[in-house]
Amino acid sequence: MDSLFRCCEPRPFPRLVWAVVFAAVAGVVPAAQTPRQAADPDLDQTLRRVGRRLEQWYSRAQTVVSQETVWIQPLRADMSPADFPRRLAFELRVDWNPSRTGTAELPEANVLRQPLGDQKRVLGDPGCIDPKPVSPEPLGILLPARRAESAFTLRGTARVNDRRALVIDYRGLSTVPPEIEWTGECVSVALHGQSRGRIWVDAETYDVLRMNDRLVGTFELAVPREVVRRGAAPTMVIERAESTIRYRQVQFDDPREVLILPDAIETVSVWRGTTVRRYRISQRFSGYRRYLTDARLLD
Repeated sequence: MDSLFRCCEPRPFPRLVWAVVFAAVAGVVPAAQTPRQAADPDLDQTLRRVGRRLEQWYSRAQTVVSQETVWIQPLRADMSPADFPRRLAFELRVDWNPSRTGTAELPEANVLRQPLGDQKRVLGDPGCIDPKPVSPEPLGILLPARRAESAFTLRGTARVNDRRALVIDYRGLSTVPPEIEWTGECVSVALHGQSRGRIWVDAETYDVLRMNDRLVGTFELAVPREVVRRGAAPTMVIERAESTIRYRQVQFDDPREVLILPDAIETVSVWRGTTVRRYRISQRFSGYRRYLTDARLLD
């Protein structure tokens, strides 16, 4: 998975904050129009079916919007809450154009956010950890054109939400170098192929039901000279970064159908620089609506 980290290190006592963009897709696929899985699935065959399903998912995503509520919670060393969380809200949808490419000239889907209400910031908080208006969609590693970026292993079956699921492990193989970009107090770090995780796929429909991802090892980056002069440490280290995405069925009417959509995302990060900062970001998705070509919203 490609992971995008965002943080800041501008002051003698900096806030090292991180936001990995495991932002949920507002994509949709009908839950009942796919073939059943064979008794002993072959890994390649399973990945092909999941990839085709994902392409359908993205193609339908642009007819659905949802509300994303985000809580950003600082943590103590024992990972308990250190302060009140900051709450944000967005309208969310997915942008998918198979002919448009991103990193390494491969197809890319993006999550688009529009802020809802007044996004007030905590005093002195530059907002580095806030979700970006445009961010990569995490299931893109399953697209056929991007499958070579990861090594996959079929681990067996399990039960997720009372459904039989295929369990697939993956680890990143991409050799694309990290992308590090500083903007004022904030830094964005895009790491390609440096994570591993597990995906649970519905054994009948090939919809993704759950996805876990974590950074392998740690990642150290240099801090710009002008930032170091203001009291920051010369390097920063991402010590921990992990996420869990869960999906659920959502029923729509006119026409009546059940779609698989994101339900929640939990991410935890630990950054070390001048100080150590730990954060939990919780994202919840609700208020799903469909719209037609004439922009008429439907329940």
